[in-house]
Amino acid sequence: MKDSKMMPKQKTIKKEIILKGRGLHTGNPVTVCLKPAEARAGIMFKRVDLPGQPALAPALENVSIDNTVPRCTSLRENDVVIHTVEHFMATLFGYGIDNLMIEIDNNELPGLDGSGKSFLEEIRAVGVLEQEAPRDYIEIREPVSVYNKAASILIVPADEMKVSYALNYDHPLLKAQFFSSVVNPETFERDIAPSRTFCLEEEASELQASGLGKGANYDNTLVVGERGVIQNTMRFPDEFARHKVLDLIGDLYLLGKPIKGHVFAMRSGHTLNIELLKKIHRQYGRLASPPADLSLYAADATAELDIRAIMNILPHRYPFLLVDRIIELETGKRAVGLKNVTINDNFFSGHFPTRPLMPGVLMIEAMAQVGGILMMTNKAHSGKVALFMATDKVKFRKLVNPGDQLRMEVEVIRDRSRTAVLKGISKVGSEVAAEAEMVFSFLDAKFLNEGAF
Repeated sequence: MKDSKMMPKQKTIKKEIILKGRGLHTGNPVTVCLKPAEARAGIMFKRVDLPGQPALAPALENVSIDNTVPRCTSLRENDVVIHTVEHFMATLFGYGIDNLMIEIDNNELPGLDGSGKSFLEEIRAVGVLEQEAPRDYIEIREPVSVYNKAASILIVPADEMKVSYALNYDHPLLKAQFFSSVVNPETFERDIAPSRTFCLEEEASELQASGLGKGANYDNTLVVGERGVIQNTMRFPDEFARHKVLDLIGDLYLLGKPIKGHVFAMRSGHTLNIELLKKIHRQYGRLASPPADLSLYAADATAELDIRAIMNILPHRYPFLLVDRIIELETGKRAVGLKNVTINDNFFSGHFPTRPLMPGVLMIEAMAQVGGILMMTNKAHSGKVALFMATDKVKFRKLVNPGDQLRMEVEVIRDRSRTAVLKGISKVGSEVAAEAEMVFSFLDAKFLNEGAF
C-alpha cells in the first residue's frame, strides 16, 4: 500500500495572472485571466465575453479538430469554442497544475511566442501552491496504439510520463529528428516548453490566403524556407520534434488527469493524438480501480463543488449534465446546487423554439442530479451509484427562461442501505419553479463499466 504522505499533491497558482495577446490562427485580440482554484476543482475555461459566461471543460467530449481552424486543437460545446489550447494545456501538464480557472474574452488563446515558454514564465513568476488533495493519475495498464498510414503512436505502462518522438516527413527542408524525455517540471521547463510551432513557407502562404495564421509572424512561428528558418534561429537543433512533443503533451492532458505511461510517436499530429485519447479513455473506464471515497468532497455545510468536481462524482456528461455548481453540501442531509440556464442549452432548439422554456422534466432531472451528488458523497454509500427510480408530488409553479439561474435545494427525507427518498425545490430568485419527492436506489458503481470496451 502506498504511503499517502509520499503521494504527490494537487497544485494551483498562488495568485491571478493576466495574459494578453493575439490568437495564432484567428489573430483575434484576447485577454486571459488565470485564477487559483480549489483542490479537486480541476481546470476550467470560462468565456466571459459570451452571454451567461459559459464554462467549458478541457475534457475528451469537448475536444474538436476544427476543419475551419486546422493545425490546432480546439474545445467546443455547442457554439462555445476555444481554439489552440494545446500549448497552454501542455504547460499546465508539464508544470503540474491540476486546478485552475481560465477566464478568456475571445475564441482563441494568445499565441505569445508560439511555445509554452511565456505561459510557464508567468506561472513561475507568481508561484505554485501545493494543495491537500492527492494527485489522481491515469495509469496505462496495457499497451494502446493508433496509426494512420505512416503516422503512429504507442503508449505502454510506465511509472512516470515519458515521450519519445520521431519526426520524419520525408521532406528536404525538414530533416529527420528524434527527441525523448521524461516529462516533469524541470525537464519540461528546460527541454520542451521553449520549442515553437513551425511550418513550411508554402504552408504559411496557404494558411494566410485562406484567412488563417493572422496572428503568426516570424517571431512566434518557425517558417522553413529553402535556405532554412526565415528571420529566426533555432532554440534547439531538434526544435521541431520537441514542439511535436509539446503538442502531444497538451493533447494528452485533455483527459483531465495527468498520465503515467511511455509514449512512442512517429509523425503524429493532433488528429492521431485525439484518437489515442479515445482509446486511453476506453481502457481507463474498463480497467479503472474502484471509485475513490467521494465523501472527501463533503467537508461541511459550506462545501462548494465546481463543475470538474461534479464530473468526478456524477457519471453524466454534456448534454445531460444539468448542474453547474454545488454551493452547499452537508453530508447525508442536504445540498444546494445551481444551474445557469442559457440559450446555449441544447433543449431550447426544440422546446418551444419561438418562446424558449426549460422543460419541466429537466428541472426534475437537475434536482435529481443534485440529489445524486448528495447521496454519492455520503460515506455510507461509498462505492455505489445512485439511480433515479421514481418521483412523486411533482408540481411546476413558474416558467424558467434563458438567463434564469435555477437554485435547487435538496434534502434527505429517508436514507436506507438500498434506497433513499429526497425532497427537492427549485427556485428562480425567491419564486418556486418546481418541487418533487424523488426516490433513489443504490447499485455497485461497477455497474457503470459493464459492457465498457
